[in-house]
Amino acid sequence: MGKTVRLTAAQALVRYLGAQMNEAGEPFIAGVWAIFGHGNVAGLGEALHAVKDSLPTYRGHNEQTMAHCAIAYAKQMRRTRAMAVTSSIGPGATNMVTAAALAHVNRLPVLLLPGDVFASRGPDPVLQQTEDFTDGTVSANDCFRPVSRYFDRISRPEHLLTALPRAFRTMTDPADCGPVTLAFCQDVQAEAYDYPESFFEPRVWYQRRIRPDEAELARAVAAIKAAKRPVIVAGGGVHYSGATDALQSFAETHNIPITETQAGKSSLAWDHPLNLGPIGVTGGEPANTLSTEAGLVLAVGTRLQDFTTGSWGLFSNPDREMICLNTSAYDAEKHGAMPLQSDARVGLEELSAGLNGYRAQSVADTLKADWFGKVDRLTDAPGEGNALPTDMQVIGAVQRASNDDTVVMCAAGTMPGELHKLWKAPRPGAYHMEYGFSCMGYEIAGAMGIKMAQPNRDVICFTGDGTYMMANSEMATAAMMGIAFTVVITDNRGFGCINRLQMGTGGAEFNNLLDHAVHETPSAIDFAAHAAAMGATSVKVSSIAEFEDALAKRGDINGPYVVVIDTDPYPSTEFGGTWWEVAVPEVSTRPEVNEKRAAYEVALKERNTK
Repeated sequence: MGKTVRLTAAQALVRYLGAQMNEAGEPFIAGVWAIFGHGNVAGLGEALHAVKDSLPTYRGHNEQTMAHCAIAYAKQMRRTRAMAVTSSIGPGATNMVTAAALAHVNRLPVLLLPGDVFASRGPDPVLQQTEDFTDGTVSANDCFRPVSRYFDRISRPEHLLTALPRAFRTMTDPADCGPVTLAFCQDVQAEAYDYPESFFEPRVWYQRRIRPDEAELARAVAAIKAAKRPVIVAGGGVHYSGATDALQSFAETHNIPITETQAGKSSLAWDHPLNLGPIGVTGGEPANTLSTEAGLVLAVGTRLQDFTTGSWGLFSNPDREMICLNTSAYDAEKHGAMPLQSDARVGLEELSAGLNGYRAQSVADTLKADWFGKVDRLTDAPGEGNALPTDMQVIGAVQRASNDDTVVMCAAGTMPGELHKLWKAPRPGAYHMEYGFSCMGYEIAGAMGIKMAQPNRDVICFTGDGTYMMANSEMATAAMMGIAFTVVITDNRGFGCINRLQMGTGGAEFNNLLDHAVHETPSAIDFAAHAAAMGATSVKVSSIAEFEDALAKRGDINGPYVVVIDTDPYPSTEFGGTWWEVAVPEVSTRPEVNEKRAAYEVALKERNTK
């Protein structure tokens, strides 16, 4: 056996983290977010203190939002770097389960290090320990199993020798990328072991670029050549593969138009002639019109969730074929698609070579002009009057104030749909949307993560009053750390998006907008004052004109800058979109519900017979 070094398990873990590099020669783990408690302060806390100059530790205010920040960092870095997050056992750990699910759905790397119970079981049950009356091996951390790509419980110091390489293999594997949970027993964190020195030698984790199988590639080439009106659906995998240039070259070489999912938006500049824009439920007429008629759909790096496919009612050409180019066999085989398992960049390059000069028939060039003719006016500044601004007008004001370095981000509520339809992204990386899990509370922490990933970018976060109330604590963290980004709070007094969905399915307005709820004391939250109390610079504006004036000042602000504006909860962009399956009650005393149920059954029949 070679030379060894005696370390606690916690010391070994942080030393290993510091030695794992990406292809650019940077540490893959850029930092550790930590809230200490009795399950991690003595072990991991002491170990992290010793390496604080080389592996920074950041203190947040909530375990879930710390993890959101880490996930947003990894997303904006296109999965080339990630962060770790540690908590104590019990509620600190389970607070991170939601974030783990978000990372799992979105295929994003994050290393979660929740403290766990004593492996020795001597003091059981310890403070915050859950007990399973039938299984002595279970702890609260088992909640992470279904939302982790790799889960392990470190109950002996030497477990790290196998668990850590598996963890990094998972986080750096394009086909299996996602959250890793290493539940770290608190007594084991403090136990010493003689680790091989070779275990801590620097290692570079290269991005694996899976090449297409020759037979799959040949079938895909033949299908595209034979197809009428092919269309590309660009997903998040285009960004993570670094395939935006390859996608543009492929589209231009073969004259195939591109549509963009929420995760794929900004794959091409919005004004590129072949970029038909957003697809699906929150999509626009150009992309959805062509997708309805398409004889072949080439889905690149997308998991084809229901908002993209219109609950699988969008691609309605009866002769339609689908090719799924994806690193994951699971995604490549969805809905009977023709699989092309491959890295997006390599797959597009080899597919283009196989097509050997093929060019599709041109699409009518009036589709985009007609679309923008309808929607551009919705984002114009309003005229004189006292009407509340719409979300579309807020987006228009931010668009006018933006530049090529602006990154707009959001996650849930009204704005994801409006931004997908209306935002004009000038280049790749200008649009950051968490819409796989659509997790309220991601926004402020996520904006901080984006800014940490790309400090020179102009980061603008859209959030509603409902989402702000769910998770605003990392505003204080950003203020303490001096991280500058802009938060636009659109206050429509409740959950306006779901209120519209409730009405759209025949329901009465109930329990969504604050004005429809029965409260002894009506809500009157001063969001600007609240944000200021946490250290942000903040202002409440009363018009779009004042809003634009406030946005113009953001470059002079140190730390987070919050602009609050009241908005109308009812209007939305009426153009574009497609059917989305939301089950309507089969029995109701309300005629509005019965009418929507009848329409729902018709739509189901149409979808199921395609």
